[in-house]
Amino acid sequence: MATGTGGTAGTRTTEWKALGARYALLPLRLFLGVTFVYAAFDKLSDAHYLAGAGDAASFHSQTVAARDSSPIGWALGPALHAPTFFGLLIAFGELAVGLGTLFGLWGRVAALGGALLSATLWLTVSFHTTPYYLGNDLAYLLAWTPLLLAGTPYLSVDGYLAARAARDRARGLAEDAVRRRALLDGGIAAVALGGAGLLSGSLTASFGRDETPVAGGAGATSPVPQPGPAVPAAQVPVGGSATVKDPASGDAVYIVQPAAGQYAGLSSVCTHSGCAVNPPKDGKLYCPCHGSTFDAATGAVITGPAVKPLPKYAVTKSGDRLELGPQQG
Repeated sequence: MATGTGGTAGTRTTEWKALGARYALLPLRLFLGVTFVYAAFDKLSDAHYLAGAGDAASFHSQTVAARDSSPIGWALGPALHAPTFFGLLIAFGELAVGLGTLFGLWGRVAALGGALLSATLWLTVSFHTTPYYLGNDLAYLLAWTPLLLAGTPYLSVDGYLAARAARDRARGLAEDAVRRRALLDGGIAAVALGGAGLLSGSLTASFGRDETPVAGGAGATSPVPQPGPAVPAAQVPVGGSATVKDPASGDAVYIVQPAAGQYAGLSSVCTHSGCAVNPPKDGKLYCPCHGSTFDAATGAVITGPAVKPLPKYAVTKSGDRLELGPQQG
């Protein structure tokens, strides 16, 4: 009896290990699929993304900023000549990769597309991020490698087609017919999934973009000025900073004192892709996402890929307190 019980427990352990090995890549697959779908819709719904050369946050402006420092800057010319086409190509490419990965349809092809997109972003946007482990594009590139090698054989359209092909072979269907059927049905699924993605992406690009609200208007009532957030002046030594929140946006703002008696407020939101920059250190603010650095006294760009300075705020000293004022133009 003891031997039988031990054997049963050992069998169950083996089965659980086999189950875990089978689905080991499922969390990574779900994460990459959801992330790339989200990235696509985020781009398509962003009013700045296709705004053109006049907007520092647009695809065109970011490509210009990356060109001079990128090891493949020589290859970015076509993207600058047709920024709308290439911007949409990247967004819909991310959508196709994400949906293909989530549904497990032509998994290796989707993983290859994801790896190529990540490699492109790494070589253009985050190549000079130091230390290298702060650059997320390189991590995404390597994250696609297991799916590129293993595909998506479980809980997927690929898995269903492979199982059906095995049944067709077992009942004696010719190999050419099996492959032709699998390719045809995979193509039908790809067209259906791609059509749904194209429709949803197009609707998002057409109707889902964030619009910048127009300040003021005919008959608008001027709001009563409210005192801004304040901190003790002692918390902001020369070269140091204190953090407050912009009451209008909720974003963090660094109150700095670059020289004795000189105070200013600098937004913590990087003008490249909206990441939070680190607090001032050694006269600079560093963005950990793609490596942009800004002057801690003025917010000016020191190194890209950002091209636009950090928004600046007025700071007023009242007694022993520093009060954050409005954002300056």
